Amino acid sequence: MDGVITQTMPLHCRVWKKIFSEEGIHLTNYQIYEREGQKGLESVREIFALHNIPFDLSRAGKMLERKETLFKSLRQQTRFIPNARTFIRMLRKKGLHLALVSGTSRHEINHLLSADFLKNFRVIVSGSDVSNGKPHPEPYLKALAALRLKNSQAIVIENAPYGIASAKAAGLTCFAVQTSLPASYLSQADFTFRDIKSIAGFLQEKRWL
Repeated sequence: MDGVITQTMPLHCRVWKKIFSEEGIHLTNYQIYEREGQKGLESVREIFALHNIPFDLSRAGKMLERKETLFKSLRQQTRFIPNARTFIRMLRKKGLHLALVSGTSRHEINHLLSADFLKNFRVIVSGSDVSNGKPHPEPYLKALAALRLKNSQAIVIENAPYGIASAKAAGLTCFAVQTSLPASYLSQADFTFRDIKSIAGFLQEKRWL
């Protein structure tokens, strides 16, 4: 969702940097963007480890509560990635079975996306629904199982290294879109595109739709 459908990552980045700065940890934008799609608790665990800070579940939980509060206070009307909604509706009209696979909590997904828009997806796998978030393959394997598809029958669209790693670990073809990071950070993907419109054009050119 974040960075492929919704334009929320810059705000997430801003809030993460503030939360960690309150703990004496100063992060670069890339240290946040590379973890896009990962469950928040795992992000805190990893970043603490990088700074040799013992992980404390209670402390991490309070950080995530603070992040959610800050995010809600700053969030305005949902902004979408250009052409994302048109693309998704086109795919659905073509008869493709769509799944939304996000590290974001189900509560947040329901808040950001309307019930009508969510009807485009046969399956929704949120960060609340998995034990292991991206880059672990569990989110995509769970979506495949719910769609009753083999990994050879599906394509993932991602925009961040952890999401790409999750898709590839699940044995899936992955398209990367440069909405958050340049192509040099997305090299694990099978194909890399400038934007959503480029993906639509590629699929039509290859007659995959």
